[in-house]
Amino acid sequence: MNIFIQLAYLTATILFIVGIKKLNKTQEARQGNTISAIAMLLAVLATLVQSKLLNPIEIFSCLLIGSAIGLIWARRVEMTQMPEMVAIFNGFGGIASLLVATSDYWTRAVEQPELSTDIVTIVSILLSVLIGGITFSGSLTAYGKLSGKINGNAIVFKGQHLVNLFLLLIAMICGILVAVSTGSIYAMMIMISISLILGILVVIPIGGADMPVVISLLNSYSGMAACTTGFVLNNSVLIVTGALVGASGIILTQIMCKAMNRSLISVLLGGFGATSGGTAGAGNAGDMVIKEVGVEEAAMIFDSASSVLIVPGYGMAVAQAQHIVREMMDILEARGINVRFAIHPVAGRMPGHMNVLLAESNVPYDKLIEMELINDDFANTDVVLVVGANDVVNPAARTNPASPIYEMPILNVDKARTVIVSKRSMAAGYAGIENELFGYPNCLMLFGDAKATLTKLVGELKEQ
Repeated sequence: MNIFIQLAYLTATILFIVGIKKLNKTQEARQGNTISAIAMLLAVLATLVQSKLLNPIEIFSCLLIGSAIGLIWARRVEMTQMPEMVAIFNGFGGIASLLVATSDYWTRAVEQPELSTDIVTIVSILLSVLIGGITFSGSLTAYGKLSGKINGNAIVFKGQHLVNLFLLLIAMICGILVAVSTGSIYAMMIMISISLILGILVVIPIGGADMPVVISLLNSYSGMAACTTGFVLNNSVLIVTGALVGASGIILTQIMCKAMNRSLISVLLGGFGATSGGTAGAGNAGDMVIKEVGVEEAAMIFDSASSVLIVPGYGMAVAQAQHIVREMMDILEARGINVRFAIHPVAGRMPGHMNVLLAESNVPYDKLIEMELINDDFANTDVVLVVGANDVVNPAARTNPASPIYEMPILNVDKARTVIVSKRSMAAGYAGIENELFGYPNCLMLFGDAKATLTKLVGELKEQ
């Protein structure tokens, strides 16, 4: 039987690697997700059979109940709420690692103190508790920020980093006490409490503009917590898959930081998103000359264009305008107009958020062009339609050294012949600064709810 268990683990590991590899490409992402799900099912079944904790009927019942909960939840969650769902999933991974490690420690310290505990196991338990606790409470805090239940701005207070350092030092001392004496129950309880507090304190100073980085970082934490739990349980597939998730999360986090021209340390220290519109880097909104365009005029501009680039942002997600955007694309393409989508890596609330929304509305994958590949094309584009994006198209990133987003890579929409911005109002984005683009001579503002105004625009295009 053991040989079959090991073969199942090996197969699951290979499938995990293949699945994660396929997630690298938009066209293969769904297939990669399915392969990874099959790998997880195989790993779970193999573990349950090996442990002999449940009989086949109980295993089937648990799988059925869990699958039903997942299916119902997935169908009820709107695409605009996907970042919140990802944050919750990260939290589940963290709390699972914490509970498993705590349970194993309780067995060794209270129920079976005669068991020998080597240094690798006890260190793995401590890391699982610390990383798992930070991941759980940090993910719940991120969920609160994303869903609006907690202030999305950076929440900072004097001496915040010193408090974090002090708590971390206490956690390390508790860890040493646990390692020296396996029966140090109180030290373990204090460490668990500190890990949960640290998770909150680490995430609250991070502003809304850094949320894509936070999501990918917490995903990495959940993988590392799972990896250390694998050492606790001596489970090879958990070690490998946890390491894969942890490593891929760190790589994605680095990609996100590069896309924002920010170091990971600056993200963790927080503050981005805490600036107000009145700061020096906000620009002089009062001096900007804003030109508004009506639906009829906008339709005429699009009808006379030969090339159109659409830049989606979180505002498109909030308005749920992705379907009408796709309908607009179909109308323009039917008239021989070249239509593509320019995707900024950190547009939205999580990595790939815009890709997910547009894929839901059946926009072909080859129409979604990443920033590095599309930026040079803006200068040769007739019309750019910005739908709900703000900071990722703000020229202040190139022109204003005093701006908090200075040197952040942006989409060069201002270089197009005409820019039409679909936006509810002149409100600032997550970075809390005014967008210089809105005052540019080639920029026209199409105010109103994105779904409502674009629906009217599509109606006008149909009549022309």
